[in-house]
Amino acid sequence: MNRRQLLTALGGLGLTGGSVLAVRGDLPNPLNDGSGLPLRVETIDAPGSTAGEVTVPAPGRPTLIDLFATWCAPCKEQMNVLSTIHEEYGDRVRFVSVTNERLGETLTERDVRAWWRRHHGAWTVGVDPDSDLMSALGAGGIPYHAIADETGTIRWQKAGLSTADTLRPELDRVLDES
Repeated sequence: MNRRQLLTALGGLGLTGGSVLAVRGDLPNPLNDGSGLPLRVETIDAPGSTAGEVTVPAPGRPTLIDLFATWCAPCKEQMNVLSTIHEEYGDRVRFVSVTNERLGETLTERDVRAWWRRHHGAWTVGVDPDSDLMSALGAGGIPYHAIADETGTIRWQKAGLSTADTLRPELDRVLDES
């Protein structure tokens, strides 16, 4: 094996290891140092959301961040849990769901709005076609969830589906420390 092949193989191993860390659902992502946060994200007009921009995480109160896509089957399933948690926590926690899908010819804002309505979204929904938020969080896939405290510090992250029994204690911990 020549040097180039060896470096390529080692680089591939590093990427694989990083991907495993990002997908592990029970550990915070060690790659996130929060240096890319907060970010401004474009929002759309949909139930619970108005067109404009939002700062993620929201300043001054805990924020639950949900990264999703309309084509993602687990993301559809996740909406039931998020709806339940949103009803329970109300205004004490800012909820923001963000898709990195590009709006244009094949997917329009109207399509995202219809998906949002069908899956009972009732909080802020945004679009981030350049995946800036996903990168700042170190997210390796979707669905992906993060909880930030009132200072904007990410206190918990998880790739994959999150249950209500997982989200509640994490949100309560952040609220109790506020």
